[in-house]
Amino acid sequence: MDLSALEPLDGGWSGQTFLAEVAGERSVVRVYPPGTREDRGAEIDAAVLRLVRGLVPVPEVLEVRPARPELDQPGLLVTAYVEGVRGDLLSPGRLAQVAPALGALAADLGAMPMPRPGPFVDAELRLGRFGVDGLPAYVEQRLPELGHLSPDEVDGLREVALEAQTLLDTVTRTCLVHSDLNPKNLLVDPDTLRLVAVLDWEFAHAGHPFTDLGNMLRFERDEAYTQAVLAAYAERRGTPPEEALALARAADLWALVDLATRRAASPVAARADRLLRGVARARDAAAPELAAPR
Repeated sequence: MDLSALEPLDGGWSGQTFLAEVAGERSVVRVYPPGTREDRGAEIDAAVLRLVRGLVPVPEVLEVRPARPELDQPGLLVTAYVEGVRGDLLSPGRLAQVAPALGALAADLGAMPMPRPGPFVDAELRLGRFGVDGLPAYVEQRLPELGHLSPDEVDGLREVALEAQTLLDTVTRTCLVHSDLNPKNLLVDPDTLRLVAVLDWEFAHAGHPFTDLGNMLRFERDEAYTQAVLAAYAERRGTPPEEALALARAADLWALVDLATRRAASPVAARADRLLRGVARARDAAAPELAAPR
C-alpha cells in the first residue's frame, strides 16, 4: 500500500490514521509502526472491534496486515469509513443532547465482563499483567516523572490516591475498557445526533467498570451534561448518580497520572496535568483543573 497516497484524518494526536479511496469506496487505514505493542497492535485492535461489533457501534474490519519488523514494515488495520461528525466538534448544546447515549455507552462497556485486569497481548485477546498493585503504588512508581509537583501537591496526590483506591475496591468486577472514551473518539449523525461509531480502541484493556465513565466526564463540570450522562448510566446499571460520579473520578486518576507524565505531548495531556494538580492541591478527586498559564 502506497501510504503517500493516503489522506491524513483529523482528530488524533498520533498522525497514524488515514483516509483511503479505491474504486469509489472509502476506508480508514491505521498504521502501526514497528514496536507498537510488540508488533501486535493491528491484530489486537481488530480483535477488539470484532468482539464488540453488534453490541456498540464500531466500524467493520476489512483487512489486517500484521507488522513485519524484520522488513521494517508497519502493521495495518483497514476498516470501513463511517459517515458522521466527531462529538468534540458539536456545539455544547448539541453535545448535551447526545449525553444520554454517551452514558448508556459507558454503561454497556462496563457490563462486558473480563476475567481479570490486564492489557491485551495478542489477537486472541489473552491478558498480560499491568505490573503494579493499586493506585497508590502506581503514583509512587510515576513520581520521578512528576518532578514539577510541589511537595504539598505530592502529599495531596498520595492522600487522594489512597482514598480513591479504597473506593474502587468496593467494585470487584472487571470489564472491557475502551480507555479513551471521549467526544473526540465518537462519531454521531449530524442530523439525528445518533451515535454511529466508537473509534480508536488502541488503549482498550480489561479493567475497572468506571474507567470509561471517568474518561467521559474528565473535564466536564457542566451540571446538565454530567447529570444526563449519569442518569443514563443509572438507568442501565442501577448505580446512583452521586456514587457513579465518585467512582468515575477515582478511576480516572490512573489516566491523569499517566497523562501528567507526558504533559508536553498534547493539549489533552497538558489539561490532564492541570486537573491532576488541582485534585492534588484540593485533596479532592472532584476538584477542577488549574487555570491554563497565559
